[in-house]
Amino acid sequence: MSGCTTPGYAYRLLATDGHARAGVLTTPHGEVPTPTFMPVGTQGSVKTLVPAEVAATGARVVLGNTYHLWLRPGPEIIAKAGGLHRFSRWPHAMLTDSGGFQAFSLSDRRTTSEDGFTFRSHLDGSKRVLTPEVAMQVQGQIGADIAMQLDICPPGESPRAVLEDACRVTTRWAHRCLAAKREDQAVFGIVQGGTDPSLRAAHADELGELPFDGLALGGFSVGEPIPRMHETLGLVVHKLDASRPRYLMGVGTPLDLVVGIGAGVDMFDCVMPTRNARNGQAITRTGRVVIKQARYREDFGPLDPTCACPTCTGGYSRAYLRHLFIAKEILVLRLFTEHNLHVYGTLVRDAREAILAGRYAEFTREFLSAQEERPKGVPSA
Repeated sequence: MSGCTTPGYAYRLLATDGHARAGVLTTPHGEVPTPTFMPVGTQGSVKTLVPAEVAATGARVVLGNTYHLWLRPGPEIIAKAGGLHRFSRWPHAMLTDSGGFQAFSLSDRRTTSEDGFTFRSHLDGSKRVLTPEVAMQVQGQIGADIAMQLDICPPGESPRAVLEDACRVTTRWAHRCLAAKREDQAVFGIVQGGTDPSLRAAHADELGELPFDGLALGGFSVGEPIPRMHETLGLVVHKLDASRPRYLMGVGTPLDLVVGIGAGVDMFDCVMPTRNARNGQAITRTGRVVIKQARYREDFGPLDPTCACPTCTGGYSRAYLRHLFIAKEILVLRLFTEHNLHVYGTLVRDAREAILAGRYAEFTREFLSAQEERPKGVPSA
């Protein structure tokens, strides 16, 4: 089984450079150049920005959170509104997760069985049962272009027996999700296996035999050492079916994106650029700017003089941004969010251009040399 199988969807590979890939994902809401970064809109909104501002960063897919939208406002209301695209006014492609990661993160209030997850709502304590069929029903009502199968996400560095069981259950749930999917909605399978390359490869082969429209790698950045994650990506990603898009879930930093793209990843999502923005951290190619630090009190330069985002080109100085953050003014959260998402959008755009030009290795070296402090375990390239 290979390629997108749902009508209206296609993945076209344009170029490769080593394992890095540049392509185009076609959806009912437009084409998505890959590699791509997908901002997270947990509640149907990328926090602090309107859809046009999100799109201006280069984003052509946003991610909605099935668990949170299931609890509030509820999929029935979203369906009555005409789906999440119309409800949220986002005109481009959309992807929803399945709730599997929330089941992982809410481990203190849920139990797991062969049927699915049973837990208490964090909003009102009501009992909820999330099965593969319910996950697909809710995502169908939300109406995203791409739905994710329900999976088991084990903690990082779990024993091999736990990883093997997660793979087995995820495969069984994969069959159930495909049987319950909406006919006009694409579905991606989720490969598990921790940082064990042999388990990852075997599970990728299993799911690759099923009629998924794409394959995702879940269960990364959940507690394992980052260098080990990078090593595993380099050994595993390029073995996934080349005719379908490859999605690395919940990862990560700009470095993670550069490493992941080099390994063959096409799609990324992460809360880091928006969450860090709300905590007063600007992400740049050379590192982070923690704006509350006193050294920026009289710094009248832009966040990043090389950045073309509205925050950096609009005359907003580090000193002014620090003042806004210390004064708890909402404007700074918008300005930082817009900046951070522009950084991510520019990074994947530049990576794509480097792949098309056959210079991704040089692009990686330039990126690493610009880092003020290279993380431990990362080679100089």
